[in-house]
Amino acid sequence: MLLLYCYTAESFATVDRTPVDTLITDTAFAPANLDLRPFLYVLTADEQHLTPEQAATMPFARQESIFHSNPQNNGRVNNCWLRLTVKNKSNKPLSYHLFSGWHDYMYWYAQSPGDKPRLLMQTGLMLDKGGVERWNHYAFAVQVPAGELRTFYLHIINKSYNEGALMPALFSTEAYGTFRDKQLDGFRKEAVVIQVLLGMLLVFFSISIINYIQLPDKSYIYFAAYILGLILFFALRLDDKPYQLSFFHRWPMLKYYWDIPGLLFCFYLMYLLFGNAFLNLTERYPFMERAFTWVAAIVGGLIILCLYFIRIGQYHMPTIIYSYVYFVTLVPLLAVFVALARRSRHHPLVRFFLYGSVCLYLACLGSFLMHVRPLGLLSALGELAAPTILLIGGVLLQAMFFLAGLSYRNKLVHLERTRTQELLIKQLNKNKELQRKLNEQLEELVKEQTTEILRKKQELEEQRKKQLETEYDKKLTEIELKAIRAQINPHFIFNCLNSIQLFVMQRDYEYAQKYLSDFSYLIRKTLDFSRRNFISLADEITYLNTYLGLEKMRFENRMEYEIVVDPVIATAELEIPAMLLQPYVENAVKHGMTNPKQPTGKLSIYFNQVASDMLECVIADNGIGIARSKSLRMLPKHHQSSGMEISQNRAELLNKMYNTEIHIEIIDRSSEDESDSGTIVKILIPQL
Repeated sequence: MLLLYCYTAESFATVDRTPVDTLITDTAFAPANLDLRPFLYVLTADEQHLTPEQAATMPFARQESIFHSNPQNNGRVNNCWLRLTVKNKSNKPLSYHLFSGWHDYMYWYAQSPGDKPRLLMQTGLMLDKGGVERWNHYAFAVQVPAGELRTFYLHIINKSYNEGALMPALFSTEAYGTFRDKQLDGFRKEAVVIQVLLGMLLVFFSISIINYIQLPDKSYIYFAAYILGLILFFALRLDDKPYQLSFFHRWPMLKYYWDIPGLLFCFYLMYLLFGNAFLNLTERYPFMERAFTWVAAIVGGLIILCLYFIRIGQYHMPTIIYSYVYFVTLVPLLAVFVALARRSRHHPLVRFFLYGSVCLYLACLGSFLMHVRPLGLLSALGELAAPTILLIGGVLLQAMFFLAGLSYRNKLVHLERTRTQELLIKQLNKNKELQRKLNEQLEELVKEQTTEILRKKQELEEQRKKQLETEYDKKLTEIELKAIRAQINPHFIFNCLNSIQLFVMQRDYEYAQKYLSDFSYLIRKTLDFSRRNFISLADEITYLNTYLGLEKMRFENRMEYEIVVDPVIATAELEIPAMLLQPYVENAVKHGMTNPKQPTGKLSIYFNQVASDMLECVIADNGIGIARSKSLRMLPKHHQSSGMEISQNRAELLNKMYNTEIHIEIIDRSSEDESDSGTIVKILIPQL
């Protein structure tokens, strides 16, 4: 009995008791695709910096809930350790491949009995900075020598709450190749679609830049920024497709920085800015323009906030922010579409914007609903940023409609420019016709005045008694003729036409049209006033305003003027001699704008009621003054301009004919104060 007991104890002592959680292999073990979940034990670690030695000493347990075959939202950072123990009972080395999906950080350790775990491989979507072919980087080698036991640890960290499929499987070399080729074909098809999309977006971007060069408009800049953001977003999508060429494989974190922020930038910020500029909401729909501006500012702040959260490692926060933005804006966007649809008849550009917006709106909504059914609502929220075929189609349609709208807007602008140019040409032709008629009227007027002079001369010969009155009429007629010639100065007309020609060459049609209108008005009023002895003060002020406005445009705003009227003056009722003030104003413009010490010429005209029957007109400028002007021109000491001399003579004749006391005083400021410059003309006009 003692010998039997000893033999039995020795037999049980030498029995190989393999743990029940060990994957035992022998010569008959040849799985093509083995589900490892029954052989994996899990350790969920809250501490991300747990060392392999510490993890190996901690208890692992079965946890089936951690595995899933589809992407899901965990609601937290997933930091777990998977332990696989393999016992090779065959007489050949074991070599297989373990694949568990694509995750943010993955570390593969191996441990021999009695040794510490050693790192064999590390990879991950946030870690890998190696080559562009990623297949072998995510398949971990399971190698066990003949007759030995090995324990393997796979440390997985997913900082994004949205986690990819986690279904560990063990592949043989042949099955692994078949699985890789099948996955490769699927990812290549998706990559081809993205590459075709990138090519089309590059074409759209080039067209928008070319159109902006031809017609500078903010709409093209916003559209180009929108397309550029989409190009970067979809180019980074290739980085999520294993086995494909990635443009940014050396910067794996870039796709996270431009994932949610890129969608907010393209589909909200640039969309709102583009719509604001494209539809010209400032003029047509002010309320909608304010709403677009405020929402764009809020989205810009959210983009900065998302970048901050990504910077500190809170990758789930941008997804939450985007989910809230998406659902909060669903109904307001629909209301905006309805409001724009009601106005599409009056504004054809609204149709292009509306059609493009609705296409993307429905594509995004359909893409979200497609994810809800297989993934559930919570996981589908995390997949809002995932580009599907439906979303890609919506993006393309929206870009096409927007680009077509920009082209149509170019056409409208071109037609408007052509119409404006035609109107300007017609206006120029009318002005030439007006100038021809004006010359004919002037010639006829000269003939009439000449005939009148001859008649007066004959009357003087026949009637000696009316010699003085006839002489006054004759002189007055001569002065009026000279005044007309002084008013319609050929040099002034030439300068005005040159200014009009310059505005047309610069395509400043608005200024050219205004200049033509004012110039035509001035010519008509000059002819009208030349036939009248007295006009109202209101007509005189309007005439001077028009004349000074033309001079200011000719001097390119290097001239400032003001006309100040005493409030007690009834300008419509008070009358003054026609064209009495214009020569002095013209003289002030001529000499007041040529002072090198003054960068801007200033001219002031004041009308004051100094007495119940006396009107005072003061014309002041900051020019070079009388003395300086005479010295520069080397004129005689008592020289006076012809226009001012005509006005002086005309005032004297009016004094004699109507028994008035029109008084004209010219003051040189430099004679009173050497530091001052300019001229002051005071004219006292009594009321009849």
